[in-house]
Amino acid sequence: MKSVVPSWAGAAGSVVGVTELHVDPDRGYDLIGDIHGCAQTLEHLLDTLGYRQQGGVWRHPRRMAIFLGDLVDRGPRIREALHLVYAMVEAGQALCIMGNHEYNALGWTTPAAPGSGRQFVREHTPRHARLIRETLEQFEAYPGEWREFLDWFYELPLFLDAGRFRVVHACWDDSLIDPLRAQFADGCVDEAFIQASAVPGSFACTTMDRLLRGTDMRLPHGLTLTSEDGFTRAHFRTKFWADNPQTYGDIVFQPDALPELAAQTPLSELQKNQLLRYGHHEPMLFVGHYWRRGRPSAIRPNLACLDYSAVMYGKLVAYRLDQETRLDAGKFVWVNVERPERVS
Repeated sequence: MKSVVPSWAGAAGSVVGVTELHVDPDRGYDLIGDIHGCAQTLEHLLDTLGYRQQGGVWRHPRRMAIFLGDLVDRGPRIREALHLVYAMVEAGQALCIMGNHEYNALGWTTPAAPGSGRQFVREHTPRHARLIRETLEQFEAYPGEWREFLDWFYELPLFLDAGRFRVVHACWDDSLIDPLRAQFADGCVDEAFIQASAVPGSFACTTMDRLLRGTDMRLPHGLTLTSEDGFTRAHFRTKFWADNPQTYGDIVFQPDALPELAAQTPLSELQKNQLLRYGHHEPMLFVGHYWRRGRPSAIRPNLACLDYSAVMYGKLVAYRLDQETRLDAGKFVWVNVERPERVS
């Protein structure tokens, strides 16, 4: 990005290229779930974690934040959230990976490859327009900033691997990450890869969908379900770590429950064998994306989801990672999203 002076910050700030991504496995990290424009709540969480604003940047003397993506869409202060996170990354106080909503924004604005039969990578359907509406409206008076943030999204890696722990927005899949890493050593893709992701069945399409949206399965018996946002679909999001699942209900991982008939339907042996499994022996993995509810906790000793529906008056959640190799239930920190956060 070029120099951006956020009017809300109250002081001029210089914004230059993102610092080189490097994860020091011996440093303390605060991993933070999906923000979706809840900038006020993010400030509250950072303050709770001991970060203080100095020179327009939230800083901690001994720790660094890692954001799990989905900074944009849905919330009331998307522009402020982007400036806050970007400033931290540029100052070496944070790392940030790409979420599916940053990818969606790139797809919305990236022309599709010739011969694809579409105008943009992400087609401008009414549903897609509704999902990105708040972001576009909040940047309507700042088109130059929005273009620069879109450029910055290309500098957000799809994953981070520190050896002892890993970070990805939705799902870790070595069968995709290994060849991706061979092509893009830093995990940051380019415009050609985004364009290629519009081709169903392509490596780019499969990679972006799996890493940023997770695994899914078609509902049995021709059933469909309608989510809270009114979208009717025939697929549901699945666990990628299930041990010995027997039914569809054993593998569902999304806010919307399956129809009872579907939940009780047995999985075939072929379906069981096709499920992705993140093993108990693997390094600690942190994901966002899945709109969890209740008291933040680990899914397994080596797996945590930090998305607790902040933009839906849930919780903005962090995990305070130090030198442990298995998750500690006492190190989840969160703040509740107060109703004023949703007032534009």
